[in-house]
Amino acid sequence: MVKTLNERQGKILNCIVGEYIDSKAPVSSKLLTKKYGFKIKPSTMRLEFQRLTDFGYLAQPHTSAGRVPTDKGYRFYVDNLHPKSGSRELSPLGREMDDSFRFFQQLTQRIAEMTSNLAMTYFPEEDVFFKEGWDKIFKEPEFEDTDLTQKFTEMVEDMEKNMEEFIGSDFPQVFIGKEVKSLASGGKEFSVIISKIHVSNKKDGLLALLGPKRMNYDKNVDIINSLNKTCQTKKK
Repeated sequence: MVKTLNERQGKILNCIVGEYIDSKAPVSSKLLTKKYGFKIKPSTMRLEFQRLTDFGYLAQPHTSAGRVPTDKGYRFYVDNLHPKSGSRELSPLGREMDDSFRFFQQLTQRIAEMTSNLAMTYFPEEDVFFKEGWDKIFKEPEFEDTDLTQKFTEMVEDMEKNMEEFIGSDFPQVFIGKEVKSLASGGKEFSVIISKIHVSNKKDGLLALLGPKRMNYDKNVDIINSLNKTCQTKKK
């Protein structure tokens, strides 16, 4: 039976996910009550935390620890984002765009720097890939686990082999954990945001952002929207 969250539970869950993305640490009911100004008693907040856990939106890593989002919790958060039409400045696109490999590589590198995720671009006409951001992504705390690092590397390799399967959407699509079905089993620990990018008249391509499930979905989706908005403006 699917449990429908009421308005307050939805707000609490979104705050928990956002806080976990920012803090990289399990979120306690005490912290949420103090920081986000919910006008409810601490005991009521603890009860809502337990309900969200029972409903499958949160998990409790340790008995005395706070809560972390599950895949279901992340999905609720992503589905309730307020999409932006592209509000970020992408400075490397301030100059004339061209069709050179160097331009596309620099673009991929810039996106990786802005998102702190691994950015992968694929241009089908040239059958060429660019991957940037390894140094930053491996600084995330999740990758202190060497097994997880290996799984991520395998997922990236699998993504490169299966990139064409994702072609078809002009807007960012978010795949969380087990939703990345066509990739290696290790993909269940990560998330992928993927979209077509319209960089030039001749070389439209595909952009994928890969990282831990604790990635900044709101920011990353906005960056992709900004990229396409900027490119479309310059192509007119």
